[in-house]
Amino acid sequence: MNTRAALEASFTTHDGQTLFYRHWPATQPVCRGAIVLLHRGHEHSGRVAHLVDELELPEFAFFAWDARGHGRSPGPRGYSPGAAASVRDLQCFVEHIRDTHQVAIEDLAIVGQSVGAVLAAAWVHDYAPSVRCLVMASPAFHIKLYVPFARPGLRLMHRMRGLFYVNSYVKPKLLTHDTERAASYAADPLITRPIAVNMLLDLHETSKRVVADAAAITAPTLLLISGSDWVVHRGPQDRFYERLGAVRKERVVLPGFYHDTLGERDRAQALAPLRAFVLREFDAPAPRVSLADADRRGPFFDEYAALSRAPANPLAKLYWHATRAGLRMSGAMSKGIALGLELGFDSGSTLDYVYRNEPQGCSGIGRLIDRTYLNSPGWVGIRQRKLHLQQLIATAIARLRDTNSPVRIVDIAAGHGRYVLDAIEAVTAAGGTAPDAIVLRDYSAPNVEGGRALIAQRGLGAMARFEQGDAFDEASLAALEPRPTLAIVSGLYELFGDNERIERSLRGLAQAVPAGAYLVYTGQPWHPQLEFIARALNNHRGEATWVMRRRSQAEMDELVARAGFRKIDQRIDAMGIFTVSLAERVHTHE
Repeated sequence: MNTRAALEASFTTHDGQTLFYRHWPATQPVCRGAIVLLHRGHEHSGRVAHLVDELELPEFAFFAWDARGHGRSPGPRGYSPGAAASVRDLQCFVEHIRDTHQVAIEDLAIVGQSVGAVLAAAWVHDYAPSVRCLVMASPAFHIKLYVPFARPGLRLMHRMRGLFYVNSYVKPKLLTHDTERAASYAADPLITRPIAVNMLLDLHETSKRVVADAAAITAPTLLLISGSDWVVHRGPQDRFYERLGAVRKERVVLPGFYHDTLGERDRAQALAPLRAFVLREFDAPAPRVSLADADRRGPFFDEYAALSRAPANPLAKLYWHATRAGLRMSGAMSKGIALGLELGFDSGSTLDYVYRNEPQGCSGIGRLIDRTYLNSPGWVGIRQRKLHLQQLIATAIARLRDTNSPVRIVDIAAGHGRYVLDAIEAVTAAGGTAPDAIVLRDYSAPNVEGGRALIAQRGLGAMARFEQGDAFDEASLAALEPRPTLAIVSGLYELFGDNERIERSLRGLAQAVPAGAYLVYTGQPWHPQLEFIARALNNHRGEATWVMRRRSQAEMDELVARAGFRKIDQRIDAMGIFTVSLAERVHTHE
């Protein structure tokens, strides 16, 4: 077997950190694509280098990184700001491969093992890349900690002590039957023994979310399961596979294998199906799953339908009745809850209050209730979404200025418009040029009134105006003047489950903006309080219950692409609730 030589390089990730990686170019004249290898926790790219030759795929390039805090990448050993930061690192790595090595994301196969497999699954779930296929070997969805109540104890210690590290209990002999590989693991000076407890806990929460929502993953997926794994539980692996939304998926159970599936003594039994799966996806790719009708059938429609029905269990009915009564009582003391009960918890006025994040109530207890309300996961995510909106609005403005294009902004459902005006202030405060024009629109008269007051308060009347308009009126949007070069849709499409309405809106915007213009749009692929919202909260349309149909990121991106836009950037909060994406209007032949 020929040994391919590795080239050593680095890339800069989202927070300026420089991460090390190895690159093995294809050895055939024509490169068909690339395989991205993601190592286990504690390890580094050198530990997966043997796969480059053993897979016998000379027409493919290979790439393998040292995750932050591992191997030859910098940073404290075993530390990451969190799972979301590491997943975004992977997004940056793939973009680097695309831009530097000219390998399209559609021509990438992702092979992850253990922790690397969890990061790969979270990336495919959260960012919805159009990769050729995904291979997951013994994903560490639920690590066996063996100590009773270990996770609650670690959470408590983390709250009390802040950042600290725990050492791995895993011995080399528990990873593989291959004594030579086990010995090399024990002697490897680049093996990362400690892991930051925040990353350990965060990885667990991310894993629960990805397993619960595996239906959102539509990429062809091969799951390799070690039959005698001492390190991770098998149950979540099977549940993940059974819920996968992929048309083509395979599960291979390897009896007697320990956790180091791709490094086991008899790993040829794992590499043969892996190689066959990758080649099949390049020779005869599985058809891409369309989610344009996900509002009428499939798991996300079923979830919505279930939430739309009253609970059948009498105890559940009693529980939600008491919950609603408790909210009404809290609304007598908390201004935020009172505002939601009056105008809807999804109204522009409520969101403006959440953005301000200043608890108000009729007493100290009322302010405490309001603070608890404002610190609920959804509202924390909303405020993070506002920061992400500001970042991508600034990115779009900078791109337009770089091409000497006018900056004419329209937000078709702006609420009070606070996040847009804050973004403009941040751009100008950083030395950027103010937009040429801003048009804010909203269907609600109180929001229009509040937005006009905010424009006047900030002295932006010469540049900005606020008008009443229907965000789903295709003709009205198509006739927007001045013709916008940056369109914003934030927090709107998530509130409406049917896709036809969303497509009307997107078609109108596609007609309004010229080729090369930008669209900033939001999504809500996940929410930990979905049932609470559906059973206890009212909405701005006067409905007693606020039932939302979730859209996966893949579904939202497909609707945007069908309208003629190409996604070029994305942000997502650490809980995986809200996404903000930037897309460019592609050139048409009309």
